[in-house]
Amino acid sequence: MTRRISIITAAYAPLAEYFAETVKSVVGQELPDGWDLEWLVQEDGEVPGLAGTVAGFPQISYAANRAHTGIAATRNLALTRATGDVVQVLDHDDVLLPGALLQLLPHFDKPSVHWIVGQADDLLSDGSRRAYESALPFGPVPAGSVNTWAMEHGGNWPIHCAGLLLRTHLVRAFGGWGGAPVDDDIIMFAALSECVDGFNDPATTWLYRIHERQTHKSATWRERSNDGRRIALQRVEAIRAIGLKTSVDLSAVEVPKPIQVGPAAKDDSGLPWWKTDHS
Repeated sequence: MTRRISIITAAYAPLAEYFAETVKSVVGQELPDGWDLEWLVQEDGEVPGLAGTVAGFPQISYAANRAHTGIAATRNLALTRATGDVVQVLDHDDVLLPGALLQLLPHFDKPSVHWIVGQADDLLSDGSRRAYESALPFGPVPAGSVNTWAMEHGGNWPIHCAGLLLRTHLVRAFGGWGGAPVDDDIIMFAALSECVDGFNDPATTWLYRIHERQTHKSATWRERSNDGRRIALQRVEAIRAIGLKTSVDLSAVEVPKPIQVGPAAKDDSGLPWWKTDHS
């Protein structure tokens, strides 16, 4: 049975000067036997401008919001189109290194592994790279350990969420990316990783681009920097309070085909909505 990875990228044309490099790094990826790839590029903003950049690449599925909805909503809209067993986060200015997916995807052969992250070098503006030491040991990461570390370090996580690979069912089960203006990825990952084990791979598999127009350097992000992390910690505390854990073997659970829904039920006829024809 062929398995699939769905790469999810929230893109935004006014900040996408490096996007062509991201495209090149993804379409050049090799895959392990038995895997295929779809790349879901979801463009935020009222005036789309990136369709031409991804045209001609059959593995890329592009859609535009045609509204400014923010990173979290844009990622979640892409998630509605995902058909893969696994999703990977990839920002529109970062780079996957050759062999990244060959290195990481085989870890999902183990039913106990529900999320994976490889190491990232910072990609500096002059083109040089700076290694970033892992705060956690390499290998299996028990459920809850990343959050315990964060609690002991001022609400700062030891895993770089911009490079995560996660089982799709779990991302959906935990509500997708958090509905907050900042740290939507930490909010989702904190809850998910509290309940399931992951894997910290020692290989450097991607580059995290450092530049002055990064989203997290914006005024809004700086003003809200504590809010997203506080939400994440509140979720962790709630999960621990109710004792939520999962031991389900998701490696054998197929991701369903995209779900079809009918028109939205609206009270515009004077009748109860369930008595109107919504076919």
